[in-house]
Amino acid sequence: MRIEDYALVGDMQSAALVGRDGSIDWLCLPRFDSPACFARLLGDESNGFWRLAAVGQHMASRRSYVGNTLILETIWETPTGTARVLDFMPPRHANPDLVRVVEGVSGTVEMTTEIRIRFDYGHLVPWVRREGGHPLAIGGPDAVWIHTHTDVPFQGGDYRHTATFTVTAGRQVPIVLTWRPSHEGEPEHIDALDQLEQTRLMWEEWSSRCQYRGRWRDAVVRSLVTLKALTYKPTGGIVAAPTTSLPEHIGGERNWDYRYCWLRDAAMTLDALLRAGYVEEADAWQTWLLRAIAGRPEDMQVLYGVAGERRVPEMTLKWLCGYEGSRPVRIGNDATDQLQLDIYGEVVDTLYHARKQGITPDGRAWAMVTEIMEFFESHWTQPDEGLWEVRGSRRHFVYSKVMAWVAADRMVRIIEELGQHGEVERWRALRDRIHAEVCDKGYDPERNTFTQSYGSRELDAALLQIPILGFLPPDDPRVIGTVEAVERELMVDGLVLRYPVAEQNPIDNLQGGEGAFLACSFWLAEARALIGRHDDAVELFEHLIGLSNDVGLLAEEYDTRSGRQVGNFPQAFTHIHLIRTALALG
Repeated sequence: MRIEDYALVGDMQSAALVGRDGSIDWLCLPRFDSPACFARLLGDESNGFWRLAAVGQHMASRRSYVGNTLILETIWETPTGTARVLDFMPPRHANPDLVRVVEGVSGTVEMTTEIRIRFDYGHLVPWVRREGGHPLAIGGPDAVWIHTHTDVPFQGGDYRHTATFTVTAGRQVPIVLTWRPSHEGEPEHIDALDQLEQTRLMWEEWSSRCQYRGRWRDAVVRSLVTLKALTYKPTGGIVAAPTTSLPEHIGGERNWDYRYCWLRDAAMTLDALLRAGYVEEADAWQTWLLRAIAGRPEDMQVLYGVAGERRVPEMTLKWLCGYEGSRPVRIGNDATDQLQLDIYGEVVDTLYHARKQGITPDGRAWAMVTEIMEFFESHWTQPDEGLWEVRGSRRHFVYSKVMAWVAADRMVRIIEELGQHGEVERWRALRDRIHAEVCDKGYDPERNTFTQSYGSRELDAALLQIPILGFLPPDDPRVIGTVEAVERELMVDGLVLRYPVAEQNPIDNLQGGEGAFLACSFWLAEARALIGRHDDAVELFEHLIGLSNDVGLLAEEYDTRSGRQVGNFPQAFTHIHLIRTALALG
C-alpha cells in the first residue's frame, strides 16, 4: 500500500490508518504515542492488522469521508450487491473505541474480516480467549475486546481471528474494538449506531464554524478537520502526525517519530485555526503551553509528549522491517536535546495573534513569555540545529535569526498594539539589532539572495518566509531575488526541496535524498502572491491541492520521480500551510 492509500480516523486522543483494501494497519492505544497494536504499516502481516472487506475484492470501489466529518465511508461493489463500511472512533468515553459498521446497500454481499492483534508495535503476541462469547486479547498492560453482532462468527487459529458473514440491503452489522488496561474488567459496551450519529453531529457542528468561504473551502475544511483530529483533547497538545518512521525517501534512513508536540508545529496549527475562526482551541493550547514549558527558561524544549512529558528517548525497533524496507524504525525523538531558536518566534507570534483574535489575556502567560524572552535576549546569537533539526554541526541559520527578529517584533507589537505593560524600547532595540545582522551576514549581494546560514552559498526554502513574516516588504529587491533563487535552485518538477539534498549538502549527516517538502511549496505559492505573481501562485497552489489523496490528505513530502507521497502521514505542517496559503490567496 502506498502512503496515500490510507485514510485517517481518530478520537482526538489516538488515530488509526485505514487502507483502500479495508485494512487498518496502524493503531496506537490509548494515546497517539502509545505502542501500536496494529503495526503492519511498518512491518508485515505478522505485526498486526484488521481487515474488513467484501469476499474476493482486493481493493474497495471508492471511499470518502461522510460530509465534513472524520467518519470514513468505504464502498464495496460486487457482482451480487453493494455494501459500505463506516469506520470511525467516537469521542472518548471511559475507553478508546474503534468502530466498523457494515451496511448493506443493495443485493447481497458476503464480507470477510481478519484481526491479528499484536501489542508493543507488533512484537507481542497476546493471549486470546473468549469472554461472554467475545474475543479478548491480553498482553502485558494492554487488553483489547472485540464486541460484535452474533451473526459474525469469529473463529480463532494461527494467532488470528477470522469471520465471514452476509449483509443484505438495509442491514447494519457493527463491530467494536475497545482497549482497556489489562488489569481491569470488561469495558462498558457502547451503542455503535448511536455513537455513529453522535460522532457525525459532533464533527459537522465543529466544521460548520469555519469562517473561510473561499473557492478552496473543501480543501481548507478537510485540513482543519485533520488538524483537529491531531489535537490531544485532554491537554490541548497537538501532535505533528499520528505516525512514526514513514520514510522521506523510500528505503532511506530519514525516518522519524512525529507523534509528539513540537512547539513550532503546535503554534502554527493554532495560528491556522485562529485564522479560520476557531478560538477555543487557542485557549486550550495556551494552557497546555504554560504547563509544558513551566520551569526555567533555559529548560524549554523543542518538543514534548502530548501531556507535556519532557523525556521521549529515541530508540529503534529492530523487529520491524520498516515501510517498504525503510530502516531504521524509530520511536521517540532525540530532537528534544536540540537548540532551535526559531521556536521562540513561533510561540510569541502565535500568542500575539491569539490576543488579537480575542483570546482572554493571561497574566501568567505574559510573565512566562517575558522571562523566556529575557533568556532569549542573551542566547539568540548562538548557532543552532535550526528548523529542519539537522543532525550535523550547529550553524547560524538565517531562518532562525529571522524568527529571533519575529520574537522581538511581536513583543513590541503586544506592548504597542495590545496595551500590555513591558519594556518596549528594549525589545525594539533587540529587533533592530537582529534585523541589521541578518541583512549583513545572511544575504549574498552577488547572487541577490539570502542564504541558508551566515557565510554559506546554499539556499533554504524557509527563506521564503521572509516576506510572509514581515521581515522585509514583498517589493524589496532582496525578497524578489530570494524567491527567484529558490525557484532556480530548489525546485524539482514544479515542487520545492527544503535545501540541497544530502549528496550535495552534508549538513544533516544523513544518507540518501528526500522528496519535495510540501509545506515549502505552499510557502512559494504565498510568496509569489506577495511579490505580485498571483496567477503563478494560484497555479502552484491548485497543483499542490491536486496531490492530495482521494480523501484530501497530504503527507510531509512528495517524491516527484515516483509520483507518490512520502514521509509521516497525514502531516500537520503540510495542512497548516494549505490553510494559510488559501487564506492568503483569497
